[in-house]
Amino acid sequence: MFHYTFHWNQALKALPQMLDGALVTLQIALLSMIIGMAIAIVLTLFRLSGSRLLGGFATAWVEVARNTPALFQIYMAHFGLGNFGIHLSPFIALLVGIAFNNAGYLAENFRGALKAIPETQARAGRSLGMTSLQAFRMIVLPQMLRVAFLPVTNQMVWAILMTSLGVTVGMNTDLTGITQELNARSFRTFEFFAIAAVIYYVIAKVVTLAARAFASRMFRY
Repeated sequence: MFHYTFHWNQALKALPQMLDGALVTLQIALLSMIIGMAIAIVLTLFRLSGSRLLGGFATAWVEVARNTPALFQIYMAHFGLGNFGIHLSPFIALLVGIAFNNAGYLAENFRGALKAIPETQARAGRSLGMTSLQAFRMIVLPQMLRVAFLPVTNQMVWAILMTSLGVTVGMNTDLTGITQELNARSFRTFEFFAIAAVIYYVIAKVVTLAARAFASRMFRY
């Protein structure tokens, strides 16, 4: 028989704490995207450089990031590096793990976006006296980011959800970490995690809708 009694008031009283955790979640996700995008652009250039060494390094990064669990990558940042005397806090380890994962997926997205841009675009820049780097930065890169914008948005949502893995390495200031601590004190698992799930859902939907609105205004032509 179903005898469970809901106690939503207790969970709702903790909502301000959970929202503070949601801000930390957003901070980690945003920082991991900024770092991941910067690395992904470098990896994309490595793969297109023609250098077997640089191309091999970039390919290995993408393959590892895309074909191993994100949890393993976070574990390696926190526990694995500790074996070599590099001790990262849970916050930094989570950030490093997610940024590593983001860079791998975004590099592949950027490579696909570059293939959608005609090579004549870069040649046109060179014919105007630009160097290869200037042509890439001023002509190719803006178009690449435009083509890859929606996949980047999807990766941002994925980064937000990946932050929940931080609880496995002792992260207790993000949304999942705070929810877990509240649950441990009250044992109201359903109520607390149901509210946390709603917060994650709202954040993801707001990011998606905001990105679509931004794209419709900036990329209408």
